[in-house]
Amino acid sequence: MTDHAIDRRSPAPAGRPTDGKFAAAAAPAPAATTICTGCAGLDCGELRIATDDGAMPAYYARPDTGGRLPTILVVQEIFGVHEHIRDICRRLAQLGYLAVAPKLYFRHGDPARHTEIARIVGEIVARVPVAGVMADLDATAAWARSLGGDPDRLGITGFCWGGRMCWLYAAHNPRLKAAVAWYGRLREGFGDGDPRSPLSLAASLLAPVLGLYGGQDNSIPVADVEAMREALTAAGQTSEIVVYRDAGHAFYADYRPSYRAAEAADGWRRMRRWFVAHGV
Repeated sequence: MTDHAIDRRSPAPAGRPTDGKFAAAAAPAPAATTICTGCAGLDCGELRIATDDGAMPAYYARPDTGGRLPTILVVQEIFGVHEHIRDICRRLAQLGYLAVAPKLYFRHGDPARHTEIARIVGEIVARVPVAGVMADLDATAAWARSLGGDPDRLGITGFCWGGRMCWLYAAHNPRLKAAVAWYGRLREGFGDGDPRSPLSLAASLLAPVLGLYGGQDNSIPVADVEAMREALTAAGQTSEIVVYRDAGHAFYADYRPSYRAAEAADGWRRMRRWFVAHGV
């Protein structure tokens, strides 16, 4: 489909996020460390992006000054596009980016309805085909032009499930300039629709990836991270991996007990430098 039209909804009032809801399955209540970024100075809100088989909901944020903007695709955690992901979009917009987070589960179910991670994985995530995710990210990147996004300055970042998708997208889109993958699985996937691993695609990356991992992550073995580092080196890739020795999974998720402020801040700084260094 070449017509990536949007059905744009009313933007949020200045200074107030559109929705304060966090994923119920992630934590009983947001932690005291939760960061809340307002919409002051930003144009942000909900919209829909046309795809071949339906309108895909998405959240976007950008500076309200307009202009031609570098674009960051923000790929959701396993919990979907909830308030933490929307806040990340606003954080990026404050840095001068057009940031957009498409709701990549929209055909398969609403993770906000579930309070158990296992149900989200089994009933929704396992049914999401990676090929469809790649197509939806392509549609999002094409749509971004209509809101001032510069197609020649395209980056992607993602967290958990989204971190894995960043690695895969970096082997998919030749127009991508750079990717930053936060604690994304490197070996086994999430279902029959997710057969390829970042490890198997290390030599096929079309854009440099910065991988940010925790040394105490119980869901991603350090051995997998080191295997990925070795595979990248063997393939002559310019991608890099950083391991925070004392951090676990989701160390950037400030709304969860897993948050590690120092490691999160360092990862954010590295992400910013990575995008700038690679033309985003």
